[in-house]
Amino acid sequence: MLSPQPTTTGRAGDRRRLAALLTVCLGYFMVILDTTVVNIALPDLRRGLGADVAGLAWVVDGYTLALAALLLPAGGLGDRVGARRTFLAGLAGLTAASAACAAAASLPLLVAARVAQGLGAALLIPSSLALVHATFGDRAGRARAIGTWGAVGGVAAAAGPVAGGLLVGWAGWRSVFLVNLPVGAATAALTGRLVPAGGHQGGRGRGMDLGGQAAGVACLALLTFAVIEGGRPGGAVPGAVAAVTAGAAGAGFVAAERRAADPVLPLELFRRPAFAAGTAVGLLLNLGFYGQLFVVGLWLQQVRGDRPATAGLLLLAETGMATVSSAASGRLAARVGPRRPLLVGLAAGAAGLAGLATVGPGAGDALLAGLLALVGFGMAFAMPAATTAVVDAAPAERVGVAAAVLTTARQVGSVLGVAVLGGLLGAGQGFLPGMVRGLLLASGAFLLGGLLTAHAVRPGRSPQEPAG
Repeated sequence: MLSPQPTTTGRAGDRRRLAALLTVCLGYFMVILDTTVVNIALPDLRRGLGADVAGLAWVVDGYTLALAALLLPAGGLGDRVGARRTFLAGLAGLTAASAACAAAASLPLLVAARVAQGLGAALLIPSSLALVHATFGDRAGRARAIGTWGAVGGVAAAAGPVAGGLLVGWAGWRSVFLVNLPVGAATAALTGRLVPAGGHQGGRGRGMDLGGQAAGVACLALLTFAVIEGGRPGGAVPGAVAAVTAGAAGAGFVAAERRAADPVLPLELFRRPAFAAGTAVGLLLNLGFYGQLFVVGLWLQQVRGDRPATAGLLLLAETGMATVSSAASGRLAARVGPRRPLLVGLAAGAAGLAGLATVGPGAGDALLAGLLALVGFGMAFAMPAATTAVVDAAPAERVGVAAAVLTTARQVGSVLGVAVLGGLLGAGQGFLPGMVRGLLLASGAFLLGGLLTAHAVRPGRSPQEPAG
């Protein structure tokens, strides 16, 4: 594992560590920005490439699918070859794939490039956090640095719709990918100069559990294919075959994890009710939030007729509120435990999603912004508490693994949310009925998370929960 860099005293050392932190955060900013910036570009992209709703779902899910499937293996790779090498490899991959996205002449080429972007992003996330950990040797400084790293992700998510709206209005959908090129090149140059190599630079590390990883990737990819393609005309049979095959791959994944000496997903953690519930809530939150982001972004422009910049500003009410409420939730969870903020956030998000399902295209901007802000508040108020529930429930020696499992579950939720809600849009019964059903489904996902919380997460905080 990475070992902390030797502490450099004085202002020069502080400035160098701060420069290294900002450089690493710039790479992380790219990863999160690419999660949300493309949603505003979808209508323009649809016109440019002649894509249907299922094709647009693949454009979004190609990125998050690769990220979700490869996040845990990428963390193990960083342990083996070194965090800075992995960070630079991910940065190069993400930047090159962004150029390929901007140059794509057809939908299949764009989806393939988005998958490559996701691979680069999967390498960047765990290595960026490992570099932050290694750069700051003292515990207090490290905690502040990790807080900055997390805040940068929130700012990037909030900035995505606004940046996407401005870029698309100015230069078309390809510009949302071209913007990564100068940012990626600058980050790579700064990393070589400012970010210390740090700690472990290669070696055996953890076992890679290749069989379990391959089965998990196959299960998620096939399930996504089944949901997206099953909704297309004539896609029922291929979708059903993919669903059955995904079930078999899932069973193979569980079997492989039971046998593995160093499993990528330690199944015994799920014997702890709060851990299982918190992980499920993380998946359901992202399923509802990112599914509705896909749907609402299309609805604002294609049904209401909003310009890309206007749609981006309306969605800023949602993503901006998410950035603000996250910190408040963390402080409350630290005082009273995760149960109360989880229930408040899940209830607020469910109410906001249900409200969005009932408004028509003629709704005023103020009403829409209020409902979107309620959804963003609910999602972000619940998520830090879900993280607290998962970490509190894990044994002390498994906290890092538990956090990685939750992060992966959230990415899986994002993939399934876009696939399911996008499938409802393209099911042949019209955009508006599909949107209403999708938003009600997203609201139901939040409510289900609330039921799981009420059942499994105890009031107050417990540093360690015994296995059930």
